[in-house]
Amino acid sequence: MTDSGSIITFVLVSFCLAIILIMKKDSLPAQMKRYLALLAIVMVSLSFVLILISFFGAGK
Repeated sequence: MTDSGSIITFVLVSFCLAIILIMKKDSLPAQMKRYLALLAIVMVSLSFVLILISFFGAGK
């Protein structure tokens, strides 16, 4: 994963998804809200891991 452009894109998309879910939480159906929230948690967690990996890999 040396392509920083794809990492930055993934991080932006995952945080945007989380922000949109927070803003639209009242208008989403309960069943869809649950699955989208789980997807957003997984994506944001993976984004933090990718950010840490890229920071530690930058010193090499």
